[in-house]
Amino acid sequence: MSFGVVFVVLNETGAALARRLISVVPDAEVHGLKSRVTEADIPFEDTSNHLRRLFSAGRPFVAIMSAGIVVRALGPTVEDKLDEPPVLVVSEDGINVVPLLGGHQGANKLARKIADTLGGTAAITTAGDTRFGIALDDPPEGWRVANRDNAKPVMAALLNGDPVRLQDETGDGVDKSWLMGSGLTFADDAENCIRLTHARLPEKTNDLILSSSTLALGIGCERGVASEDLATFLFDVFKEHDLGKHAIACIATIDLKEDEAAIKEMARLGNVPVRLFDAARLDEETPRVTDPSTYVFETIGTHSVSEAAALAAAGPDAELIVLKQKRNGMTCSVALSPSIIDPETVGRGCGRLSVIGIGPGTNDWRAPEATNEIARATDIVGYKLYLDLLGPLMDGKTRHDYALGDERNRVAEALNLAASGKEVALVSSGDAGIYAMASLVFELIEHGANGEIQPAWQRLETHVVPGISALQAAAAKIGAPLGHDFCTVSLSDLLTPWEVIEQRLRAAAEGDFVIVLYNPVSKKRREQLGIARDIVLTSRPQDTPVVLARNLGRSEEKVEVITLGDLKADKVDMLTLVLIGSSETRAFERGDGGTSVYTPRGYGDKRESF
Repeated sequence: MSFGVVFVVLNETGAALARRLISVVPDAEVHGLKSRVTEADIPFEDTSNHLRRLFSAGRPFVAIMSAGIVVRALGPTVEDKLDEPPVLVVSEDGINVVPLLGGHQGANKLARKIADTLGGTAAITTAGDTRFGIALDDPPEGWRVANRDNAKPVMAALLNGDPVRLQDETGDGVDKSWLMGSGLTFADDAENCIRLTHARLPEKTNDLILSSSTLALGIGCERGVASEDLATFLFDVFKEHDLGKHAIACIATIDLKEDEAAIKEMARLGNVPVRLFDAARLDEETPRVTDPSTYVFETIGTHSVSEAAALAAAGPDAELIVLKQKRNGMTCSVALSPSIIDPETVGRGCGRLSVIGIGPGTNDWRAPEATNEIARATDIVGYKLYLDLLGPLMDGKTRHDYALGDERNRVAEALNLAASGKEVALVSSGDAGIYAMASLVFELIEHGANGEIQPAWQRLETHVVPGISALQAAAAKIGAPLGHDFCTVSLSDLLTPWEVIEQRLRAAAEGDFVIVLYNPVSKKRREQLGIARDIVLTSRPQDTPVVLARNLGRSEEKVEVITLGDLKADKVDMLTLVLIGSSETRAFERGDGGTSVYTPRGYGDKRESF
């Protein structure tokens, strides 16, 4: 998985500048120095260590600070320029944008984009860019370098004043203006050669091979085909037809194969997207396919999969250069487009639903994975309050706000958006799997909406991201009350009959568990908390410690300790979590006047052994 750009800022001036750049650098995050930046997606305390962690993780970042800070932080970690992520420095006034590292990994392009936005200057220092206005190892969108190691000697020769020979095997419709309009000197008898081709990479060559994304690879297969078998099949086909994988713009198939693991693995290995077409769209290509099948049409509604998908992705002027190949339940075809294929404009992508727990609401307690998934998403679905808690992370995202009580429609909307090809984040507070949306997601995937199963939902890639739950947050705020066995019970009888809730409370009380009560009261439910208290009192004394934690992680946060005998509904609301201690739970006053609560597990009684 690739991640967006990180803006690293040290003060509010830098943060404001970073926010300006979010519009031109989508999926970006803002990481801010905790002591000086109030609104940051990820706060950090040590600048140098944070920069090193980002660099080691391969995260591209833009540091809005002095270049010296970045140089001193990264100096010992910089080794191989081919593996380093883009690293840029921007002055706080936005005038100077300097790509320090990864110039040919996207840093130079990003520097120009930022400079254009801010009206500043991109201080490009890489030789090829400054001399010729071009970087052969970082071509524009739609082009790939097939043998990157050959870029350096070719560029070195050019910088030495030697001409280069151009061997163009692409059609007139392929845009080569970026190359032809550069400052490179071309000569037919030059020793060094730049070859533009969709052919396979030769085993030995001194030529620099550049491939344009003009091939659409159509794939069909039986359910559950092994990735290794599909990879071998495709390799053999491409070798037989002298085609280079670097020229593949996308893998195309029918939408029924959205969840086919082998196809997704081929896309991952080739670093290309999967584009999906429904049966009706594929069947429109029947006049152009060479091997239409009545059986396939009767089965799935189209006369062809691999040929039709390749043609649909490559466009109306494309031609099949590899007719349908078959092997052990697998088919593939290749279509050649006369121009570069933009995958985003053909078919639809594979949808993805991330079910995310954002924790109690504070950035400090939100897992980095949750932040990354939200940054990745195009659409965010959730209760309005939870979306508001995300603050700047929502910038540039499409919001889908829902009220409390509308959970089924909320989840159905998230599933439908993902099924349309969107990257969707369904947001819950706390942990998504604890009294939140994750269980409903899988319930609807299994059973559908209104009793009607939705196959498109069942094919979706679904990812659950854990968060810090309210019970964990409450325990951390007061000490360690969950140090031994515990359980949770929701007092809401909207979804669970009250008789069942009572049964569970009695079992928990008799088992001497620490009991965490969710949804303790509401405007219409006032008696249940008292009944729950009385049930627990049958097994534990009145002075049992009880923790009341309200608005955890927010400015109105309040945590207090009372006794079980004093637990009443007027002390609690729906934003309060109630934690009732076991017979072993202890509460004691600290030197500063505060109270700590813990439940011992018996470590203090354990004898040392040798």
